[in-house]
Amino acid sequence: MDFLKKLGIKQKNYGASTGLKWYGSKYAEELEVVSPIDGKLIAKVYQASENDYKIVSEKAHEAFLQWRKIPAPKRGEIVRLVGEKLRKYKDPLGKLVTYEMGKSLQEGLGEVQEMIDICDFAVGQSRQLYGFTMHSERPMHRMYDQYHPLGVVGIISAFNFPVAVWSWNAMLATVCGDANLWKPSSKTPLTAIAVQNILGEVIKENKLPEGLFSLIIGRGSSVGERMLNDKNVPLISITGSTAVGRHAAQVISKRFGKYILELGGNNAIILTENADMKLALPAIVFGAVGTAGQRCTTTRRLIVHENIYEKVKQVLIKAYKSLSIGSSLNAKNHVGPLIDKSAVDDYLNAIAQLKKEGGKVIYGGKVLTGKGFESGCYVLPTIAEAENNYKIVQEETFAPILYLIKYKGEVENAIQIHNEVVQGLSSAMFTNNLREAENFLSHWGSDCGIANVNIGTSGAEIGGAFGGEKETGGGRESGSDAWKAYMRRQTNTINFGTQLPLAQGIKFDI
Repeated sequence: MDFLKKLGIKQKNYGASTGLKWYGSKYAEELEVVSPIDGKLIAKVYQASENDYKIVSEKAHEAFLQWRKIPAPKRGEIVRLVGEKLRKYKDPLGKLVTYEMGKSLQEGLGEVQEMIDICDFAVGQSRQLYGFTMHSERPMHRMYDQYHPLGVVGIISAFNFPVAVWSWNAMLATVCGDANLWKPSSKTPLTAIAVQNILGEVIKENKLPEGLFSLIIGRGSSVGERMLNDKNVPLISITGSTAVGRHAAQVISKRFGKYILELGGNNAIILTENADMKLALPAIVFGAVGTAGQRCTTTRRLIVHENIYEKVKQVLIKAYKSLSIGSSLNAKNHVGPLIDKSAVDDYLNAIAQLKKEGGKVIYGGKVLTGKGFESGCYVLPTIAEAENNYKIVQEETFAPILYLIKYKGEVENAIQIHNEVVQGLSSAMFTNNLREAENFLSHWGSDCGIANVNIGTSGAEIGGAFGGEKETGGGRESGSDAWKAYMRRQTNTINFGTQLPLAQGIKFDI
């Protein structure tokens, strides 16, 4: 395919890079990358070894020692150039995201646009790495705080957003004065290799230190564990399952490292009697079936007032019947495949568990076969009636399954149901009632890191901090003041007087 050639993707690719060089052995274990769209082999990757990791990690640390001395606005200029390169390669990279991961072409191109947008955001941020000045209790003293570069930032990304989430971390870390070491998902390594090739052009053209942007593709049990235990990587940002995050947090904490965790979501939309269904319907459907239900912000639960429940159910079934399912490269299709057959098994197991617990599938629940579905990764988006306390409803299934849950009485009852899960990422309410909306957004309302009114759970903008609470991990990435996570904070006091007064009025005469 032409877009593979434009991005420098070969039939066989090395799995470790410092931006200027590629490392690895042709005798290493080969990772076969198959498209979930058509089941065809795209390319192979030689998986990196622990020795490859050692080389790349050391180069990243050496790059940090140089990069931290560059003024932040100059770092921002480099990020601007990265954004310009991404504009140049947006079309082929978007197509690769789609072909390798399976999301729709619009979403693939949109993900690259998100990378471009975060570059623009980070450029502005490079001139706003501010600290605060505080009044000292001691005369002739000035006290303030400031932020310094942290070191090498490790980024472990997931398959569902194979490039965008990396950019949230990497572009902010870069303007903060850090170097970056990226371990992408083994399910989507080719998009990472393509991005690394693009970054390599920026590094060469601007004579940047080798290792400023580094890549390592390999097994979690080998290179992944090396990264978690690497004292030269003071911060690791991890996107993945709660189980992965729990293990990583324990390992990193043992060495007093820092981490950003973006883990599971079990996101719900509350529909009150005062909801505008013209607004709500497209938000619900896109939130539930976009990326084939493989977003951390996917709408998984729909909590509906009993007085409108039957109407909502019928409207949703009609909308689901109108969905076009097929190759993600065809822009007319709404829904593409799941990432692989393992994800299909998870989908089927969830439906079986739902039925076992007493739930009912009212639409979908099938794997699609026949022409156009040869990969075996296509499923019918599913609507099911359930209770919030079902074990399967309490879990996050990375598939297009929407659970309908009925509530009675006041909106507080819906909010209580909403909060009774262990995850806390994204949430939404549709209502035209101000009191209901403000209850939902109050400190006794939604317990999620993201709470929306009259828009859905997915599609967060980069300007706001992204992340969640409870078993979602508590981390924040992207906008607002998320940049502070990539820096170390320092409090400074300067005495410009001729006396040495001590704090708290302590006297110490010698």
